[in-house]
This record gives sequence, C-alpha cells and structure tokens, in this order.
Amino acid sequence: MTARRIQAGPERAVRPDRARPRPGRAPEVRASEVRGAQDRGGRGGEAGPPTGPAALRRFTRRPAGPAEERCDLCGETLPPEHRHLVDTRQRALKCSCVPCHMLFTRPGAGSGRFRAVPDRYLRDPDFTLDDADWNRLQIPVALVFFFRNSDLGRLVAFYPSPAGATESELDPQTWDDVIGGSRLAQTLEPDVEALLVHREKGEHGECFLVPIDTCYELVGRMRLHWQGFDGGAEARADLAEFFQRVREHARPCADAEGSTP
Repeated sequence: MTARRIQAGPERAVRPDRARPRPGRAPEVRASEVRGAQDRGGRGGEAGPPTGPAALRRFTRRPAGPAEERCDLCGETLPPEHRHLVDTRQRALKCSCVPCHMLFTRPGAGSGRFRAVPDRYLRDPDFTLDDADWNRLQIPVALVFFFRNSDLGRLVAFYPSPAGATESELDPQTWDDVIGGSRLAQTLEPDVEALLVHREKGEHGECFLVPIDTCYELVGRMRLHWQGFDGGAEARADLAEFFQRVREHARPCADAEGSTP
C-alpha cells in the first residue's frame, strides 16, 4: 500500500480562512472549521463536554476577526456550528444552511451533484482488529478513515498527517478480508460517511461510522497540534479527547438497523 500526500492544486488565491481544495479524491475542508482549537471544550470557562450529535463539530471556536461563514449555495450567514454538503463533482465540502442541506438529503436530488452530509455516529461493539490484520492495511499511523468514492467507484483510505490528509493505496481484497464484511461497512453511505478506525499496538481497535466532515476536522486538528516525530503531548491529548466524544455520541450499530442517515 503506497502512501501519497494530497497537494493543493494551482488555484486562485485563497483567503486565509479557507483551505485549498485537494484535487482528486480528498474533499476540501475549510480552515475555519479547525481554527481556534486551542480553545476546545473544558477551557475558557466552558463547563463540561457538549452534548448532541452536532457537538463533534464544536471542537473549535472561532476567534474574532475573520469574515463570517456563509452558505456556499445561497449566501445565508451561518453559525459556527453548521451543516455540510459534499460536491461530488469538485470533491469538496461545502458549508450549508439548514434549508439548503435539506434539499439534498434525498438520494439523487439535484442530479446527484450535491449530497447532504448526515449526522449519524455508529459503533460496532463486536469489531476487532488484531496486529496481523492491521499490518495488512499498511497504515503507518494508529488511525485511518475509509470512504466510498462514487466518482471512482471504489473505496479509498486516508490517514491524518502533519501535511494533511494522506492517501494510502488500498487493495480491494485486503479491504474485503479485514473490514469489508463488518456491519458498519455494509451500511456506509458513499461520499458522505466514513469508517474511522483507531488502533494502538496490542489493542483490538475501534471502528466508528461518522460523517465525512468529522474526519477532515480531525485532519485539521492534527495539523494544528502536531509537533515532532510522534505528534507531541498536546496532539495526543487532543486525539484522546476527540475519540472520547465520538464514543459518547456513537450508537451501537445494532440499535440503528433499518435506520437511514
């Protein structure tokens, strides 16, 4: 499995509060979604962990100064916590107001170009991943996320790195053998949801089904905090907090059988 970094392409000048779109497979994520992560929950007078499915988007708080966010479709002003659409043509995440988001919740709406990113979080209590299976994936770090790219017609794998989202070439047979038969993999929605796998050496690992924007929020946070070879204490603490909140909001997949995103 060969890793390659997703570079920004030759685009027009980008505002400081936007991330450049990554050509090819990795959706764009706005820098303002991860800015101000130093003020995450539990600091600055915020009492206790946030609650509700949208709380995972509350990891960061915008500092005063940069321009306010607006819906990429209608231009409506957006609150710090807002929804996203996947632009399947440009492979980009678009910020969205609630009415515009609702327009694209039905499969095929708008000729299928835009797809609403859902807010469901699922976990499989029976999921296990031993050292041998993890080594077959050939992921150099302790976490990876997978999603189905409908444009390519296949599954792709990315892992966070100091340089951003880095793609690993994924052998289809390896996917089928290691994760593809799991209950979460069977319910994964293309383009808008991902399987987020976290595993430390010697552990069985964890697998969550999450909205795709959650994965790119994690990528941005890792870029913000990463120091040195192993990331440093702050990055590790931030990662632990991230997964603790994912665990708190994820329902067992058995409870969600028959549900829709």
